[in-house]
Amino acid sequence: MPKNNVISVAWTGASGAPYGLKLVGQLLAADYRVLLMVSAAARVVLKAEHGLGLSAAPEKATEQLLEHYNAQPEQLKVYGKDDWFSPVASGSSAPKAMVVCPCSTGSLAAIATGMSNNLIERAADVILKERGQLILVPREMPYNAIHLEHMLTLTKMGATIMPASPGFYHNPQTIDDIVDFVVARIMDHLGIKQQLMQPWGYNPK
Repeated sequence: MPKNNVISVAWTGASGAPYGLKLVGQLLAADYRVLLMVSAAARVVLKAEHGLGLSAAPEKATEQLLEHYNAQPEQLKVYGKDDWFSPVASGSSAPKAMVVCPCSTGSLAAIATGMSNNLIERAADVILKERGQLILVPREMPYNAIHLEHMLTLTKMGATIMPASPGFYHNPQTIDDIVDFVVARIMDHLGIKQQLMQPWGYNPK
């Protein structure tokens, strides 16, 4: 479970921008401070899937997202891919939990092999080496053997693989309902209370 109400989040270049956007919104609503990393490919996906043209400049991107979420400056900060002096880059200061949502198969591979060529990969490596909680939300279809091997490798390291595979037993009526299902499961695994979905068996008949 995240401690001190600070959590690392990364958006990478897989399809599924609505998942990442909703997750950050839910974390902010739960009074968590979000340290956010956004890959160049993720910005392309955000524009294509949500119409959000996020700046490549971390300071400007932070301003845009604070406005998007109507959040306070201390609640969210975007870090650049080479910001090696950010808290997420060191085990002495990084949050105890990180979610990569959505997680591209390229990011999955880099994290599984310890590449640490950018801040997202380094931040995930820090979580693993410090025995923190790392959740990866891949969104790909189908998976090839390499993807599956990387998932198995990361699972053995202690990471949690949560593919963006929504259920339908809650009778979703909108795309938002489908997004909520996945984000609710992520929140549950983080141990953070959420109001998006009731636990199984608690829905009134």
